[in-house]
Amino acid sequence: MTSYEDKGEKPAGGKFVHFDHVTFWVGNAKQAASYYCTHLGFAPHAYAGLETGSRDVAAHCVRQNDIYFVFKSALKPGNKEMGDHLVRHGDGVKDVAFTVEDLDVIVEHAKKRGATIVKDIWEESDASGSVRFAVVQTYGDTTHTLVERGSYSGLFLPGYQKPLAAESKLLATLPPVGLRFVDHVVGNQPDLQMTNVADWYEKSLAFHRFWSIDDKQLHTEFSALRSIVVTNWDETIKMPINEPAPGKRKSQIQEYVDYYGGAGVQHIALNTTDIIGSIRAMKARGQEFLTIPDTYYEELREQLKHSKVKVEEDLDVLQELNILIDYDDDGYLLQIFTKIMQDRPTLFIEAIQRNNHQGFGAGNFKALFVAIEIDQARRGNL
Repeated sequence: MTSYEDKGEKPAGGKFVHFDHVTFWVGNAKQAASYYCTHLGFAPHAYAGLETGSRDVAAHCVRQNDIYFVFKSALKPGNKEMGDHLVRHGDGVKDVAFTVEDLDVIVEHAKKRGATIVKDIWEESDASGSVRFAVVQTYGDTTHTLVERGSYSGLFLPGYQKPLAAESKLLATLPPVGLRFVDHVVGNQPDLQMTNVADWYEKSLAFHRFWSIDDKQLHTEFSALRSIVVTNWDETIKMPINEPAPGKRKSQIQEYVDYYGGAGVQHIALNTTDIIGSIRAMKARGQEFLTIPDTYYEELREQLKHSKVKVEEDLDVLQELNILIDYDDDGYLLQIFTKIMQDRPTLFIEAIQRNNHQGFGAGNFKALFVAIEIDQARRGNL
């Protein structure tokens, strides 16, 4: 495992602030949004569709604290772009948007460094002000929308209105989950493409390498992966980039690439300050999570006896809930992974709680791989 101290030269202008929102292209946006509300604790926040003047695409924005997910579906037959994307990839993440400042500087830099500009800078306005956008191409068919909000004071973005339906009485009866913000977004790549993608972020967006791990450090009996995490100058946006490594059998990264049809977003990590409360609430809402073997916790108890770090949470509770622990001499993190969120074995969600630990659970990757391999075997894909 490698942590990188050198950020390189600070960009002369243009600032990446934080994750803005994540856009999913799905077969039925209304139903997908409802699923995330019911199971993960989101609430309907904003809507664009026929009733708001959006004639081609329906968009349902759901929110939980500072997390905004937007689910989009085509409204008319013949939408080839969205139709082809859905046939190839299934339901999944199309776009990861960043809030930025000095959009012109960022786009000009990206152009000079050879980035593909899917849509050059444009502006949208409503009674609450104006927002400026641009879209750049990243790995696979995935894009990044750069969002310069300025003094915009609207609900979400121009073109969106409050949801048509009154707030669901069902959602009001369910326990609050308490997920706070997007911690990181992980992209899976075909074999030997990870380094090129990481280089693209460094070159085109002036990101820098933050953390990495290779297959010598991360493998099970059957499979292995390599990972590089890139981040912006202020280290508020973290984008791990994974690729499979050769193993005896098919890794979960390769399974993703096979079923997604190429590179794409594998999972979204959502930060919480009370992971035990969050997981209990999601389980009460019917969300399913990966099961971790008891041997993991037996080994962990022995290892923690020799650690400088004291885990404040009750290990029996963490074991009961299948929450993983990773730690170093300074702190620890707690994390857990949902089962896949759609029929294809592609996207899933992570919940993460950080206690003075900025890693990505490298100590847990083996346990996570073993847990995923159990499900892979059930699917006949191991």
